[in-house]
Amino acid sequence: MEKREELYSGKAKSVFKTDDADRYILVFRDDTSAFDGKKISQLDRKGAVNNQFNAFVMQKLEAAGIPTHFESLLSPCEALVKRLDMMPIECVVRNVAAGSICRRLGIEEGITLKKPTFELFLKNDDLGDPMINEYHIDAFDWADLDAVAKSRELTFAVNDVLTPWFAEHGMILVDYKLEFGVVDGKVVLGDEFTPDGCRIWDSETRAKLDKDRFRQDLGDVIESYELVGRRLGMTFEY
Repeated sequence: MEKREELYSGKAKSVFKTDDADRYILVFRDDTSAFDGKKISQLDRKGAVNNQFNAFVMQKLEAAGIPTHFESLLSPCEALVKRLDMMPIECVVRNVAAGSICRRLGIEEGITLKKPTFELFLKNDDLGDPMINEYHIDAFDWADLDAVAKSRELTFAVNDVLTPWFAEHGMILVDYKLEFGVVDGKVVLGDEFTPDGCRIWDSETRAKLDKDRFRQDLGDVIESYELVGRRLGMTFEY
């Protein structure tokens, strides 16, 4: 697979075209940011850890029947993925109250929700990724509503797979965000599933093992990511 010109560079990943029009190379970098890019740093090993973590989870989801864009690892920091027409929407499931829902609703952090809660956000850093609903999506033609409904279904399906898996290994999957795209009329999970885009707590101590360690200056950010991966059965290569 020949790596060609860069198509897109985000806050922590870059996407490159290849000699196959239907395949991209996804590169995970060591760049780290929070608060819509207001806090920025470089964390050693982060790109390699997140790339391999994402590959491990995506393969777990594929085995459970959830379609993803992941195809194969190319190097510690690179993965081959399918080209998707991405929807500019973030799908969020919350199992425990944390982060923005606490600020928006005045909810105490750590309250286990009666049942998983689904939210939609517009993927727009300049606007702070505002919360939206299906009426906004339809009114502004951001995505097909049937595709959005399928994304919601798949987001809950991911929860059904990952929440008990994390629990078996002594961790609480607090919340997470997913992004979806469409290929050949099929809705497919894209982007990533890593500790950058979810909250993971230790089941006993409730210690934070995710990107909140960076947001809140708790230290040992990548060490915590590696700990999560090792608990799930991963080994990392650098």
